[in-house]
This record gives sequence, structure tokens and C-alpha cells, in this order.
Amino acid sequence: MKYKKFALLDSDTAHKSVTPNKNIAMITRLMPNKVHFASMLLTTFEKELSQHGYSLMIHILQDNDIRSLALPPTLDPQKIDAIICVELFDSEYSKMLCSLGKPVLFTDTFYEESHHDLSADILMMENRYSISKMVQGMIKRGVSRIGFVGDRYHCLSFYERWEGFCHALASSGLPVDESICIIDNDALYWENEWLANKIKDLSQLPEAFVCANDYLAVQLITTLKKMNIEIPGNVMVCGFDNAPEASIIDPPLTTVHIPCTEIGLLAAQKLLARIQNPKLPYEISYIRTQIIFRESTEKKLPGGRAKSYDDTGT
Repeated sequence: MKYKKFALLDSDTAHKSVTPNKNIAMITRLMPNKVHFASMLLTTFEKELSQHGYSLMIHILQDNDIRSLALPPTLDPQKIDAIICVELFDSEYSKMLCSLGKPVLFTDTFYEESHHDLSADILMMENRYSISKMVQGMIKRGVSRIGFVGDRYHCLSFYERWEGFCHALASSGLPVDESICIIDNDALYWENEWLANKIKDLSQLPEAFVCANDYLAVQLITTLKKMNIEIPGNVMVCGFDNAPEASIIDPPLTTVHIPCTEIGLLAAQKLLARIQNPKLPYEISYIRTQIIFRESTEKKLPGGRAKSYDDTGT
């Protein structure tokens, strides 16, 4: 496809382009539901934009759009001032969007190192340190067999969580044992029978599972219960995101809290700044996250008391 018509403007068109359209396009593969962290991010993002006179236009990509590197038919680049990408992890499509000559902000992105070459800003939650600290807390309490659940190549945040997991094990002198991990393609985990078979096929049941996000953790807990495997009695489970389900599932899930509303505000501020000054250096920004320890990783002590794996490992 040719996108020169968006970059090579005649003098009359160029003159018109200096007047803002006051429209921001959100491009996503999947519209976040009300409990997805991106949904809470978008609430504050849209509110901040509206205070500056901008409207948010949402465009959902179809698989064919991705394959053909085509813009959604409802998106006219001449009528928008900037683009925010949510749940968009395709490298070639991301590069195409950056060629349009519009400010682009990615909230998370694809895992390959070429994301550093994108002509765009990237806003991330902190992933490596929080996962590493969580795993190290378990190891300090005597847990040595820990498995990972999730497609590490799904997106950059998943890959960084995998890196944090591996770092924690390596720094404690423990191997990364993929025979007790479930790290298959992302599309498969929602099939209960498939996930149960993957658990049965493990070389042994680990003492703990670290899941790439809370949705995977909830799915895993549900499947483990159907297999009469107790959490945390037989195996501990932790996630990431602090989704609403994390606090209401039985047992409540140890997880990592993402400050979604603050990320939404910062995303809007960064995109507005980029619109005002397109020549600013591109940034990859990380927002600090916080571990929340709950019953899914408690260790039973003599006398029936429970001990949580807090960040001190005590």
C-alpha cells in the first residue's frame, strides 16, 4: 500500500493541516471490556482530552486490516491529530501507523527489539522488577519449583514479565525449568480442556505458578479446582494487573497493581505534548507498579496459621 498521500501535501493542504482537527484516533485489536486495565485507562485519557477540546474516535481493527496493512475504513488520517494504540502488538502494522506522519502513542507494544526504532512514544507499566521481587519473595520462603503461564511473545509487557521471572530464578541459583511452564501460543489458554491437559502433561506440578496476567491466573485457578488441585495448598498462583476478579476469586489472587487511571492521564498529556511539539525526542516511559499479596500464595505454617509471601520474604 502507498501512504505518500498522507506525507506529501501540496501547499494548500499543508496550510490547512496546521489547524487542529481536535480528534484523536484510538486503534485497537479488541475493545477492552469494563474490567480490562485499558478500559480504566481510557476513562481518564478521554476525560483529559475533552478538557483540551479533543474528541476520541475508536477504531477496531479486523484481522484482514492487519494482514493487508490497511487502515480501518472509518479512519481518515486527514481528520485526526494523533493516534493512540491499545492492545495492538503487530510489528508491521505498528510501523505502518508510524509512517502516516501523525503523533502515535503505544500503550504496550510488540516484544521484538525493533520497537525501539518506532517513530512513536511508548507508555509501559513496570514489569520486570515487580515480577522478580514477587518470585524472590517466594524463593526466600523455600519455594524452588516455580512455573510460568502465558505466551511470553504475546506483547512487550508479557516478555518483560518472563524476563523478571527468569532473572529471579537465576539470581537465586535456580534453573528455568520449561517442563513445568505453560508458555504456548496465546490463543489456546481459554479452552478448559486444553489447559487441563497441559497441566497433566507437566513433568511435575510446580510449587507455584506465575501467570502473565490476572485473566490467565483466574483461568488457571478455575481449571486447577476442577482437577481437585488446591490453591495454595498444592500449588500457589499469582497474576498481574490487579483486575477486579483478582480480589473476589477464591482464593483471592496475589497480583501486581497497575495505576490505570494515572497511566490514562499521563498518556493524554504525552500525546497532547507531542501534538504541540512533534520534534520532541521519542520516549519509552515506565510507570511504577505495586505487588499485592493475597491468599493464593500463602504458606501454611505449623498450627494452621498462614504466612503470606510479602516483599521482604519474611
